[in-house]
Amino acid sequence: MLSDMPDVAAAASRIAPYIRRTPVLRAEVDGRPVVLKLEHLQLTGSFKVRGALNALLGADARPERVVTASGGNHGLAVATAAALLDLPATVYTPESVPLAKARRIEATGAKLIRHGATYAEAASAAMAVPDALYVPAYDHPLVIAGQGTCAAEAVADTPDVDTLVVAVGGGGLAAGTVLGAGGRHVVAVEPNGCQALHDALAAGRPVDSPVGGIAKSALGATRVGAVPFAILRSVTSVLVSDRQILAARDRLWEEFRLAVEPAGAVPFAAWLAGAVPGELSCLVLCGANTDWTPAD
Repeated sequence: MLSDMPDVAAAASRIAPYIRRTPVLRAEVDGRPVVLKLEHLQLTGSFKVRGALNALLGADARPERVVTASGGNHGLAVATAAALLDLPATVYTPESVPLAKARRIEATGAKLIRHGATYAEAASAAMAVPDALYVPAYDHPLVIAGQGTCAAEAVADTPDVDTLVVAVGGGGLAAGTVLGAGGRHVVAVEPNGCQALHDALAAGRPVDSPVGGIAKSALGATRVGAVPFAILRSVTSVLVSDRQILAARDRLWEEFRLAVEPAGAVPFAAWLAGAVPGELSCLVLCGANTDWTPAD
């Protein structure tokens, strides 16, 4: 399967003129060395713009227009990528999309259409739009390869890293990390209320999984994607609690002044819990799109 995937190096070359090469931070925490990949500093505050750009730039032909469904990081990423490439974009969202998220999407110049009560209804409408390129959030080879450029940057900047640690929702970032990790071990971490990959690995196939908890807005996929799952069969799957996530998020702020959303703190939570093997781990802080203040 891996040999059939698009090349992460090709994706990196395509998207390099448009993205930020986010920095890494070497640190010592509790007497242990660790590397933090500061991907929350990426355009749109999330890694997702990498996959969105690669999906558009790697298409067989330049699309006439772009469409997707999402009221969160993916919708904003696709809208931003389309704007960077001077392409018209439409983002379908559930009718309940928060006004703040809707405004950010519309600020890119994209057309926002509220449709249906659920994401599934919005996605169904988006995929039915004729003469438009639909960009899925994670279950697509070009999207996965684009997300893999984050890991490729991290290992190029810190080649002594032996393990990469990422949060998992639908599996696009984690699968891309496997492709971009240069053979290094990958640990896929989920909240114990959003564990679609963990449940899929236990079942041997993608299955529907309940969604809940503090990170559900970013990691709340009901089912891991089929394409990511084929890549992720060999990763180490770790679960963390909401309490561990919030403690990790607050510690990133207190010790490093790094403000991340709960999903971005998930890898650090697993690392603090001692659930990550290896001598030197790189933790991908994947996003910062949240209204957030540290706990007292």
